[in-house]
Amino acid sequence: MSYLTDLEKQITKEDYQGFLKIFEEYCFSDEINPEELIEILILSKNSSLKIQFGAHVIRALTLLDKISNKKQKHEVLKLIVDIQNKNDEDLANLIYHHLKEYYPNDKNFNEKIKLIGLRTDGDFQGSISKYELLSHINKGKFVYHKAGWGTGEILDVSHLREEMTLEFEYVIGQRNLSFSNALKTLIPLDDNHFLSRRFGNPDLLEKQAKENPIKIIHLLLKDLGPKTAAEIKDHLCELVIPEDEWNKWWQQVRSKIKKDTLIQKPKKFSKPFSLREKEISYEELLHKDLEANPSPKEIIEMVYSFLRDYPQTLKNEEFKGTLTGKLLDVLSYEDLLIEQKLQLYYLLEFLKFNKESEIKNIISSYPSIKELLEKISIVAFKKRTLIEVKKYLENFEDIYIEIFFRVDQNVLREYILTELIKASNKVEGKIKELLNNPILYPHCFIWYFQKLLTKNFKELPYFDEKGINLFFESFMILLDHLLNKIEYRDLAKKMINLITQKRYQLIRDRFSNASIEEVKEYLLLATKCGLLEDHDIKIIHSLASVVYPVLASKDLEEEPEEVIFITQESYQKLKEKLEYISSVEMIENSKEIEEARSHGDLRENAEYKAALEKRNRIQQEIKYLSEKFNQAKILNKNDIITSKANVGCIIKCKSSKKELTFTILGPFEADADKNILSFQSKLAKIIIGKSIGEKFDFQDDEFTLIDIRSYFD
Repeated sequence: MSYLTDLEKQITKEDYQGFLKIFEEYCFSDEINPEELIEILILSKNSSLKIQFGAHVIRALTLLDKISNKKQKHEVLKLIVDIQNKNDEDLANLIYHHLKEYYPNDKNFNEKIKLIGLRTDGDFQGSISKYELLSHINKGKFVYHKAGWGTGEILDVSHLREEMTLEFEYVIGQRNLSFSNALKTLIPLDDNHFLSRRFGNPDLLEKQAKENPIKIIHLLLKDLGPKTAAEIKDHLCELVIPEDEWNKWWQQVRSKIKKDTLIQKPKKFSKPFSLREKEISYEELLHKDLEANPSPKEIIEMVYSFLRDYPQTLKNEEFKGTLTGKLLDVLSYEDLLIEQKLQLYYLLEFLKFNKESEIKNIISSYPSIKELLEKISIVAFKKRTLIEVKKYLENFEDIYIEIFFRVDQNVLREYILTELIKASNKVEGKIKELLNNPILYPHCFIWYFQKLLTKNFKELPYFDEKGINLFFESFMILLDHLLNKIEYRDLAKKMINLITQKRYQLIRDRFSNASIEEVKEYLLLATKCGLLEDHDIKIIHSLASVVYPVLASKDLEEEPEEVIFITQESYQKLKEKLEYISSVEMIENSKEIEEARSHGDLRENAEYKAALEKRNRIQQEIKYLSEKFNQAKILNKNDIITSKANVGCIIKCKSSKKELTFTILGPFEADADKNILSFQSKLAKIIIGKSIGEKFDFQDDEFTLIDIRSYFD
């Protein structure tokens, strides 16, 4: 389809003269591919060159006689008429006779001809498409509204009044539409079209999507065209697959899409999936990728992924031989790196091509196994390298000890730890180093701590309750250290989840297996930990008092409802917002509920369910805003004391690197971009109460307070 590609390039450049020159050359072809011509016309119709092309597209009429398939011929003529804007009399006669021949038994032929504009001297652009729509208009048929109403179902039709009644996806209630207006806004949908099935019988579509998800993805891509993962979710989540089931369903579908030979997978997540015209074998897919002259690194990753996902292809001896030849050819490249050679040897061994001596030579002679592992990107090959190290190097234990904390993948840590426990008495000392220095190896520390918590590995150092308690103490020290460490944000979240999950089960277990002195130490660490919320700290103290009642403290009782300081301007905005939601939005929602209720059968009434959900959201927002409004205290000039940093103050601070200014106000004024802090924020709590000259830590830097002034000054 070289013509299609060339024309697409001209459209992208918006070069109409270049486009027209190629199209005219195409029209003089002795033979044509009807499918390619249809694609060219669709591409042109949807392009920015459509209006200019409308004066010249009729040149494609000469190609009609070269198309033997009746349906393809009809489709080509329809697209030509959609694009043309000359409204030539000869073309009108051609359309008339074509429709007469194509629809020989249509009893409403003359009425339709009149409606589509062929009986007048006016505009008949798109007349064949309009005729198809008029022929499609029957009770129970589906259409798509181009102006935003979504998919619709025809409920009733009156040919006498030239009018129909429809129900649309995004419009509440039924709508009456004249045939003349329908011709401007509606597109006919086949009964088996994805949108028709989703609107007409979503329950059946959901059932089929769960039984055969790939079939539904095929249907979606065929009917709606290429779609990204996010767009596929928009079309299916909630509308077909319940939202709480989506992640699990999509995860299963992705694994099936990966092996589907009809779906074209994107190389980037942001790019769309598309449907091929015909299935292509796994072997052909790999050959196609290899023909694009990828780099040795890309070839290694490509072939590894292919053999991992499609091992059954190796039953094809011809393909296996071709692939082996390709890998041997890559090995002959002059600029090939040592680590790339090693990985190619691994792949060849997978193909039953013996490369043991070459592998041994590389492992034995490479100066640093640690560096070699870092240069290998495929985790399975990293592990294979570790296995080869054990096989060929006598000092493998020392190498394992050296790299244990530095490997990032858990599967490698698992392997190294298992082998060290089998072969060495040095492992306990290494784990003790991890215990004493959690800050140096945070990821490895959390991995090992979680292994201890499972209690499935009795051979591990520090497996007993005493050892786990020691690790828990280091865990709390590490958590506090991660405050303001942006690079460890995800790890910090993971650690907090470990603490809070299953109703603080980790805390319960540690407290029940610790002495009172140990629990006191844990409480001290929890209290000073900047990443734990006040609520979490109170719960941790409460759990301690359950095990050791003597640790109960009156200071930990629930504090009275706090006052929220707010400026006069924000107070007024909050009041107006609360009044608007309580009156206008609530009344509008009540009307929506009543209107939806009038449609009957509340169990199958999507509008009613949506209106109820909206009411719930409004009520929750009213409750939240009312609570904050009742807690609000308007900040005035007399409330502000500038002897120490507090609410209503603008403070200036300085470090050795930079100078910063912060304004401390209430949560409704907080704006990180303008350095306006809520007095409830962690940083504000650190600053509040400090005087000029006092210091505090922020973003791994030490700041000194150099000025405090009132917000109202």
